Amino acid sequence: MVELAGAAAPKPVRWGILSTARIARQRIVPALQKSPSALVTAVASRSSESARAFAEPFGIAKAYGSYDELFDDPEIDVIYNALPNHLHRETTLAALARGKHVLVEKPIGMNRDEAQEIKDAAGPLIVAEAFMIRHHPQWHAVAEIIRNGSIGPVRAVQTFFSFLNVDPANIRNRPETGGGAMLDIGCYAVASARFIFGAEPKRVLALIDRDPEMTTDRTDTIVADFGDGRQFSATLSTQSFRHQRVSIIGTLGRIEMPTPFSAPTDVESAFGLDLRGPGEPLETISLPPVDQYQLQVEAFSRAVAGTGPWPFGIDDAIANMAVLDALTRSESSGRWETP
Repeated sequence: MVELAGAAAPKPVRWGILSTARIARQRIVPALQKSPSALVTAVASRSSESARAFAEPFGIAKAYGSYDELFDDPEIDVIYNALPNHLHRETTLAALARGKHVLVEKPIGMNRDEAQEIKDAAGPLIVAEAFMIRHHPQWHAVAEIIRNGSIGPVRAVQTFFSFLNVDPANIRNRPETGGGAMLDIGCYAVASARFIFGAEPKRVLALIDRDPEMTTDRTDTIVADFGDGRQFSATLSTQSFRHQRVSIIGTLGRIEMPTPFSAPTDVESAFGLDLRGPGEPLETISLPPVDQYQLQVEAFSRAVAGTGPWPFGIDDAIANMAVLDALTRSESSGRWETP
């Protein structure tokens, strides 16, 4: 694991897993079990059978058949909330009411108002949105290149993020659960653009195509004006060939990120730096393999233990949701909208 700010917790922070979702099984629990500052104590599902089936392969001691049992467990410090989007607000508020810190899978809620309600209920507890990409060294390296002026002031960011999922039963394709491209992957595109520019957009515009049967947004093209000539554009799709990239164009050069969101954990990550122009090969910047999910849960555990910082708090989640809300409004109005 790469070096993180702060120090490992003096004793492991105890985590409870809310939901038996695939991301919890494939990413978060394995990451937590590699983290020196974390201990997976329990998992909860809507049925005891589902919880036990999830817990057994990982050796998790407690398997609860209701969410309230998890929230009421005095031996849990943090809840990881991997439930569908439409349940984030209700269950995060319930966990906070029981004195638990919460790491909520993105997006933090269905809209800005839900994110604000979560903030109002948090008090001294730490609650945050789980954007693992912010902990990957490739994004830190990109930020340093921008900071040191190698590519000059950034004028444009262009993003593409897509996958193919046409299963109507999948929660990503159900509008009542918060499915669709904007909330599922648009949140990454917006969060990364805000990170690159270090600013909030002044206005946004969206062109959205909806599936005629499922009614979820399946292909979105979005534009954001960050002021001073700084522009962001992205195409997002849940019904296209799997692809992702981020291009960052400055006055003196550009950065090309081929795996900005799903960086591999078992091989090197790499991005390209172009300071010479068309026809010339890009300089390849390579970084050792890391698990960005492990870096995320270790950083959160350190913050809960008071031994490390957590730089992206609930206010950042509120700002990101405000942009997504404005993009949704733009679909209806056909005009630029202000977050």
